[in-house]
Amino acid sequence: MLRALYDRILRLAATPYALPALAGVAMIEATFPFAPPDVMLAPMVLARRERAWLYAGVCTAGSVTGGMIGYAIGFFLAGLGMKILSLSGHATALTAFHAWFAQWGLAVILIKGLTPVPYMLVTLASGIAHFSFPIFVGASIVTRGGRFFLEAALLQHPQAKAMIDRYFYWLAGAGVVLIIGAFVLLKLLGGG
Repeated sequence: MLRALYDRILRLAATPYALPALAGVAMIEATFPFAPPDVMLAPMVLARRERAWLYAGVCTAGSVTGGMIGYAIGFFLAGLGMKILSLSGHATALTAFHAWFAQWGLAVILIKGLTPVPYMLVTLASGIAHFSFPIFVGASIVTRGGRFFLEAALLQHPQAKAMIDRYFYWLAGAGVVLIIGAFVLLKLLGGG
């Protein structure tokens, strides 16, 4: 199933729908429980290495725009934001966000924006907590852009596609373990 999705996204990269699809996935993931945009970004960069920076930029713009929507939902519609967090299994995320922010400040947004922990936790909780919007947007640009541009840079290597094709299932398994580990850590720290 993962291999079929990977192959489908490689083909999508050659169509006019590639950029809007990537932007849409990045935007949705920042507000609602959804697949991380990396599942589209990586195969698209591998399929069209010369467009790596464009793809990373579109992914960043979509993610930050979605983050602003998530922030607005949390800020203006806190009840809906709490409902989204609750339905996605993250009912205690706001309490954990407040505690982490009190202890580490802006570093919470910077760290969470780079990790595979769902970005929607940061966007909704930041809005609900009435965190400074300009600082939130700046931190989102830095962390989401840093993550997506780093990923694009690594995948631009001429041997990246051959390596991923050869070790696809090992790399997919490692990715799953990384995501599960991030969720377990989040639960242990009291954020989920």
